[in-house]
Amino acid sequence: MARKYFGTDGIRGEVGQFPITPDFVMKLGCAFGRALVKADAGHTPTVIIGKDTRISGYMLETALVAGFTAAGVSVVQTGPLPTPGIAYLTRALRLDGGVMISASHNAFSDNGIKFFAEGGVKLSDEMELAIEAELDKEMQTLPSRQLGRAKRISGADDRYIEFCKSTFPANMNLRGLKLVVDTANGAGYHTAPKVFHELGAEVISIGSEPNGYNINDKIGATYPKTLQAAVLQHDADYGIALDGDGDRLMMVDKNGVVYDGDKLIYVIAKAHAVQGLAFGGVVGTVMSNLAMEKALRARGIEFARAKVGDRYVLEQLFQRQWLIGGEASGHILCLDKHNTGDGTISALQVLASLKILKQDLHEAIDWQPYPQTMINVRIEKGQDWQTASQAALQAVEQELGERGRVVLRASGTEPVVRVMVEAESAILAEKGAEHIAQAIRAGS
Repeated sequence: MARKYFGTDGIRGEVGQFPITPDFVMKLGCAFGRALVKADAGHTPTVIIGKDTRISGYMLETALVAGFTAAGVSVVQTGPLPTPGIAYLTRALRLDGGVMISASHNAFSDNGIKFFAEGGVKLSDEMELAIEAELDKEMQTLPSRQLGRAKRISGADDRYIEFCKSTFPANMNLRGLKLVVDTANGAGYHTAPKVFHELGAEVISIGSEPNGYNINDKIGATYPKTLQAAVLQHDADYGIALDGDGDRLMMVDKNGVVYDGDKLIYVIAKAHAVQGLAFGGVVGTVMSNLAMEKALRARGIEFARAKVGDRYVLEQLFQRQWLIGGEASGHILCLDKHNTGDGTISALQVLASLKILKQDLHEAIDWQPYPQTMINVRIEKGQDWQTASQAALQAVEQELGERGRVVLRASGTEPVVRVMVEAESAILAEKGAEHIAQAIRAGS
C-alpha cells in the first residue's frame, strides 16, 4: 500500500504550505500518539521531541505537543539537538518514540518531521501506515484525566556528547590536531565542537551562531567552500562539516580537498579490515562510485548496493548483518557505534581510522573516482521510457563492460528520468549518457 504523507525520511515541505502547517502537524502528533496507545493498551506512552534551529521549530514543536498530549501521550522536549541525538535518547531513556523537527540540509523556509520508534530506529512501514490511517480520521481529544503531560528536560545535550565520545577508542585522543568544525548553524552547533574539544583537539567553530534563518546558508556539509577556506586560513589539519540536523558528514584535509561520504566510508572499512574486525561488508547505493566498489573488493571487502536513501542502506545492512554503509551525500552508518547516521560519530570513526592506518586522508584514499555524467530527461505522464531506452541501454552496457556502469531511475519528486553513466574516462561516460538520453527523448 502506497504512503500518502510519508516520504523516504518522514514528512517535509515548505513552512505554511500543506503539510507543514500547525493544524496538520497537531493532527500528525495526535495520529502517532493514537497509534502508540493502540499498540500497547494500558500503557501511557512517552515520546521525546527535538528540533534543529529553524525559526519555525517553535511553532511546530508546540503543535506536536498539543497533538500528543490530546491523544494521552506524555512528551519530553530537548530543544535543539541533532537527529541522531534524538535517536540515541529514545533508546537510552527507554521511550516509546522520538520525533525530530528538521528539514535536514534544506533552507530555513522548509521544515519537516522525522519519527523514531522504540529503540531509536526508524518507523516500520506498518507503523507509518497506521499513523496515516489515524490521520484520515477526525482528531479527538481525550478527557482531562487521560491527557498526556509535557516537560522540558535538561542535560540532554550532555548525555549525547558523552555518548559520542564513548564511540572513540578509549586508548586514543585527538591531542595535537587542529580541527575546524562547521555545524551549518544547525542542530549540532552546541554539541559537536564540545565532543572534539573534550577529546583533546584544538577546535575552531564556524557555522555555530544560529539565528533561526541562517541554517545551511552557504555553510555546512552541502556547501563545503566555506569550510575549505577556513581550514586553509587557520592552517588546520582537518575540517569537519555537518548538515542542519547533524546526521551528514563531509571532511576537508589540510590542503582544502573535500572528501565525500564514499571516501570516508572507504577509510572506515579499510581500517576495520586492517584490524581484522568482523564487519561483514559495506553497503552503498546505486549512486556509489564504481571505483570505490573495485577498491573495496581488491581488499577482500564485500560490497552491495541499495536504493538511494539511508533507510534503504540501513535495511540492507540489517538483512546482511553488516555494520558499515552510507551514501556519497555524507550519510554514514556505523552500526557497531549507533543505529542511525551521525555526522559527529562518523567523523570520530574517520579520525580513529586514520590513526590506526597511520595515514592522512590523502594517503588513505588509494583510488580515484570514475567520472560520472548525469542527464535529467523530462518525460510526459505515462511515457514508457523503459521500453524506449532498452536498446540504447543494452548497447552502452555492452560497450562499457567492466569499465563502467549505467543507472537509470525516475525521480520521485519531478517528471524526469535520471540517466547516470560512470566510466573510466569522462568521454566514455558523456557519450553513453547522451546516447541513452536521446533514445528516451525520441520515444516521447
